[in-house]
Amino acid sequence: MLNRRKLLIGAGAAVGAVAYMLAIGAWRSQSAAPQSPRPDAITQMNWQLTDHNGATVTPADWIGRPTLVFFGFTWCPDVCPTTLMDISGWLEDLGPEADALRVVLITVDPARDTPEVLANYVGLFDPRITGLTGAPDQIAAAAQHFRVRYTRVAREDGDYTMDHTAGVFLFHADGRFGRIIDFHEDRAFAVPKIRQVLT
Repeated sequence: MLNRRKLLIGAGAAVGAVAYMLAIGAWRSQSAAPQSPRPDAITQMNWQLTDHNGATVTPADWIGRPTLVFFGFTWCPDVCPTTLMDISGWLEDLGPEADALRVVLITVDPARDTPEVLANYVGLFDPRITGLTGAPDQIAAAAQHFRVRYTRVAREDGDYTMDHTAGVFLFHADGRFGRIIDFHEDRAFAVPKIRQVLT
């Protein structure tokens, strides 16, 4: 009986030690894992861009309305048109609520995406979407605040494309960052996220 008790106590101590080591390992893994950086609040941003009507836009212009922001470019073969079609669908699902939302596409390809090109492009999806462009350094400054990465990639035919962050950023009316909608996220999850920043 005594030997059995000692055996059970020893087994329990061994299990506890293993559990402790696993917990420490998990904590270290979480601490070492790179955290996905959040965009700055709009009130902390400092950039200047031009909309598809030729007007100058700064972060201060966005305060007062909830904002949805997507980075892309008009020559994009799949991700950008797919996301813009998704955005159009979300706006349709929101109904009259969508009129309170500011919706913006910021180009990562300013060499080709002039205001005129952007106007024609966003108009294909929804008239409530505004296209923004600027000089390369202006786009870079804006992208830094959103923690967006993009790079020019040469193609075999001598042309180029752009690789870029594909998430959609949501901000509250006071400029606070809200949520990110992932590429191809189901409407059942995307639309409630938008409603959270509309309230």
